Amino acid sequence: MSLPPNDQVPSAKPKISPEERRRRSADRLKSIRLKMAIGRELDERGITTPAEIGAALGMPPAEATKLLTRHQWREGDVERLEAAAARLGVKVPEPTGHGWPS
Repeated sequence: MSLPPNDQVPSAKPKISPEERRRRSADRLKSIRLKMAIGRELDERGITTPAEIGAALGMPPAEATKLLTRHQWREGDVERLEAAAARLGVKVPEPTGHGWPS
């Protein structure tokens, strides 16, 4: 039994376009900024338990905790984090050209 040449073996993961890669990278960075801002705001308010965090973000405690601590990027996280930040009244500065808030 012979195997097809390496250039003909289908990959398990389809390749994403450069545009999609850039969008995902931007989303990852935005989610990190949002998580940090939300975390700071929760700390300043003394909100520390999963139940308090869930109530403050308007979602079940386990879901809120996972959203803020998850390291893996997932589709829809940015929108959920933006909604949580808005609920808390948190403003997240947009990055400037050098990557630091001005």
